[in-house]
Amino acid sequence: MTSPAVPAPTVAPDRRAALKARHRSAILAAARELVDERGGPQFTVDELAERADVARRTIFNHFASLDEVLLRLCGDALDVLIDDFVATVAAAPVGEGTRASLFDDIASSIRSTDLPGAIASITIVFGPPDPDDPRGRALSDEAFARVAARLLDEVVPRNPGVDRLEAEILVGSLINGIIVVAGHWVRSTGIRLDDEGRDAWQGLLTTMIESVRSGYRPTS
Repeated sequence: MTSPAVPAPTVAPDRRAALKARHRSAILAAARELVDERGGPQFTVDELAERADVARRTIFNHFASLDEVLLRLCGDALDVLIDDFVATVAAAPVGEGTRASLFDDIASSIRSTDLPGAIASITIVFGPPDPDDPRGRALSDEAFARVAARLLDEVVPRNPGVDRLEAEILVGSLINGIIVVAGHWVRSTGIRLDDEGRDAWQGLLTTMIESVRSGYRPTS
């Protein structure tokens, strides 16, 4: 009589989840260290795996590519930015539900959040704006596109009278404006986070907001 097959040992779901979380955290921490040490994303997947003390395939179990790792690093900085934005919006009175009030909602929050700090972090991860580096620009644009998507999810319910398409156009206009302003600010200040650098940022931001605002005046 043959003995019944003994099932292979399995890893409990909670242990498996904890291991995955630990690996993911180690990968991101290692990527952050390499970016800080080398002044940008100047490392390979193999170098990242060695620093994180994981197998190369483990990185791809968590991230589709090295670019996704970098986007997650930027996402951490931008998540803080969005959290600040959400807190500011939540504390403000609900507007009239018009395009103008929606614009004012977003513009006032943009002014009060620490965009220079987030942009400084993104610039370190992706490198300074460079027209000859389409990869860096594409990654930066993708990071801000994710911000735009979350902003929409936060502001649209507060302004039910605004058409979703109009809200998307407004948020997209402001986010694209921030990308343009960020490039000017980085080139002109060298990412200065002192009072002078922040004053320069506010001046550029005001110019952008007023330029975009002209397309969102109340119609009645």
